[in-house]
Amino acid sequence: MATNMTPLFDIHNPEIPIVGESHSFPVRRVYCVGRNYAAHAREMGFDPDRDPPFFFCKPASAIVYCPPGEAVDCPYPVKTSNFHHEIELVVAIGSSGKDVPIAQANELIYGYGLGLDMTRRDLQISMRDIGRPWEIGKAFDNGAPLGQIYPRSTTGLIESGTIAVSVGGETRQNSNVTHLIWSIPEIISNLSTLFELQSGDIIYTGTPDGVGHVNAGEQLIGSMQGLADISITYG
Repeated sequence: MATNMTPLFDIHNPEIPIVGESHSFPVRRVYCVGRNYAAHAREMGFDPDRDPPFFFCKPASAIVYCPPGEAVDCPYPVKTSNFHHEIELVVAIGSSGKDVPIAQANELIYGYGLGLDMTRRDLQISMRDIGRPWEIGKAFDNGAPLGQIYPRSTTGLIESGTIAVSVGGETRQNSNVTHLIWSIPEIISNLSTLFELQSGDIIYTGTPDGVGHVNAGEQLIGSMQGLADISITYG
């Protein structure tokens, strides 16, 4: 006997507007690269090196879209007394790939965005120090603000450019993506040996030095040469 049944789950992936397109970019998975700027590695107490990059993930629910020219308000995260900003260039993947050679890695790039890898630093460090996963420090709702996606067909390959963030009007991070320890093709190639990358995946490529505490109500403004600013306040 046929019956009408209500689905148990309403699964919705965030969709990020694409510059110059009527359709959006549906986010599938969120990958992040750890300690990919030498100066940031040092400020976190580690020596920068060329060991294989390491990765962690955030859930799609961490994505919060930041439209150009608008300030977004989000709840301040719970259970933290040391909430940090990390500004990052984000790569949007447009085609699938597994075990991708470095020389072919750029072919997977659909476009670029500007994002923040927000971190409950005290929770991250407390888990790290006892050998447990960082999940509670990184993978929380609204912890991955992201601006609009710029297609590679209009930007070309982004291999340099100033990236910065201010908090309450004070510049905190100010660097250039040329300082990445692992280049974007190297990141994509290495990540594709661990996961089969798919259209809709995004990669936060790492943050420069200058990370620091964000108080409730302080406005963060992120900027990247060639991309629109993003603005968000947690309070």
